[in-house]
Amino acid sequence: MNMSKWVRYAVGYVFLTSGVLKLVASDFKAMFMSFGLPFPETMLFLVAITEIACSALIIARLYVRQAAAPLILIMFGAICLTKLPVLMKQGLLSFAFDARLDIVMFTLLIMLWQHKPVKEP
Repeated sequence: MNMSKWVRYAVGYVFLTSGVLKLVASDFKAMFMSFGLPFPETMLFLVAITEIACSALIIARLYVRQAAAPLILIMFGAICLTKLPVLMKQGLLSFAFDARLDIVMFTLLIMLWQHKPVKEP
C-alpha cells in the first residue's frame, strides 16, 4: 500500500470522526457560540457536514483535491479561532503543543491538495 493511501485514510478518519462528533456532542455548540461567529448553530452544522462529506470523498479517493480545499479552509479557521489566542495569551510553547494536530492535519491536507493521483493496479 503506498504512502498516499495511508495519508488519505488518516486524514479521512480524523475529519470523519470530528464531523460526527460535532453533530452529536453538545460541547461543540457552546464552543462555536463562544467564538462570536454569526449563526453559530448553522455554522457548526455546515462545518460538520462538510467534514463528513469531504472525508468520505477523500477515503473513497474521489475528488480528493476538491475535497481537501474546504478542509484546508476549516483547518485555517480552527487555527485562527482556537490556537492563535493561545499563542497571544500563553506563548509559543503552549501554542506549539496545542496546535500540533491542527498543523499536522493542515500539512497533510496541503499534500493531498497538491498530489497528482497515480493510477493504481
